[in-house]
Amino acid sequence: PALPGAPAASAHPLPPAPLFSRFLCTPLAAACPSGAEQGDAAAGEREELLLLQSTAEQLRQTALQQEARIRADQDTIRELTGKLGRCESGLPRGLQDAGPRRDAMADGPWDSPALILELEDAVRALRDRLDRIEQELPARVNFSAAPAPAPAVPTALNTKMDELEGQLLAKVLALEKERVALSHNSQRQRQEVEKELDALQDRVAGLEHGSSAYSPADAFKISIPIRNNYMYARVRKALPELYAFTVCMWLRSRSGGSGQGTPFSYSVPGQANEIVLLEAGHDPMELLINDKVAQLPLSLKDNGWHHICIAWTTRDGLWSAYQDGELQGSGENLAAWHPIKPHGILILGQEQDTLGGRFDATQAFVGDIAQFNLWDHALTPAQVLGIANCTGPLLGNVLPWEDKLVEAFGGAKKTTFDVCKGRAKA
Repeated sequence: PALPGAPAASAHPLPPAPLFSRFLCTPLAAACPSGAEQGDAAAGEREELLLLQSTAEQLRQTALQQEARIRADQDTIRELTGKLGRCESGLPRGLQDAGPRRDAMADGPWDSPALILELEDAVRALRDRLDRIEQELPARVNFSAAPAPAPAVPTALNTKMDELEGQLLAKVLALEKERVALSHNSQRQRQEVEKELDALQDRVAGLEHGSSAYSPADAFKISIPIRNNYMYARVRKALPELYAFTVCMWLRSRSGGSGQGTPFSYSVPGQANEIVLLEAGHDPMELLINDKVAQLPLSLKDNGWHHICIAWTTRDGLWSAYQDGELQGSGENLAAWHPIKPHGILILGQEQDTLGGRFDATQAFVGDIAQFNLWDHALTPAQVLGIANCTGPLLGNVLPWEDKLVEAFGGAKKTTFDVCKGRAKA
């Protein structure tokens, strides 16, 4: 007997199912209109005819698709039937006798448990295959009737376009940065050119107002009219440690022959006489460095302007003294190998007995001081001569003569003065 739920085996495939056609019936008007109504009716009939033709073409395409699906299903059924026949061919001899398979299978022995399990597996597989086919048929029909999907967007082209847009944007940003940088550079260059033009205009204006070969930027002088212990000027800038120096200044003494006093003194903590230029009474002018003394062959007794330069180096204590551009004397062993200590106090017009104070009126300078400059090396004789004759002006690299660096105290006066012009008038 056949297994429960199993399809009956057949030696011949089932005939194809008949193909039916559907007809569309359209009612027609009983009477034919005339005139304009006939023209409108004719236009409507043409549109309806076109619609009917389109519908008929769609139905024909659907019928062709259904026919193709049915043929595919018939082929599948034939394939399954062939597989079932191959399964049956594996039965014992008693089950493969001639005659209809239904009778042979009915008359054969079904005692073998292995045979029963094999047949059950084959039937289960066929049933699963038929279920899958039945599930796929509606999906295929619906898919054939659905409209064609829109073409996929070419993602590769979009990616390339995005990359090109990114590169273009980066290039635009780089060009914008370069433009801004060029604008800033051009603005800075324009400012520098304007500054140079202003400086040139100032120089031209200075040349137009005076023909002097030497016109210092800060032309002023310190005047101490009487001898006392409270008039002086102080330099606000601290000095560094020095192993050599040159100090130059313009001096005009008004002492009346009783000694020139102290044009300048420099003291440091622990040493009041680190550097001192002094002429006391009828003694010659002296240079003190760390309380070591050298007499200088200089004279300022004519009440006129004189240019004084003193150079010194710690190596062997060498010194040189110039007046009005000419070398007046030199020597050695003046505080040899002693460096000038830094961070002291520099006073013009008074001698310091302590750091920055205890002035003595008998050692005070009376007169005028101008163009006090200090360098950290020894100037050459040619440089000294250029400063003295107003042809080669130089400002000190350690201490330049500037109005903001010099402050007057006690009644000492600071007035505008150009020494190269004023000494000629004096």
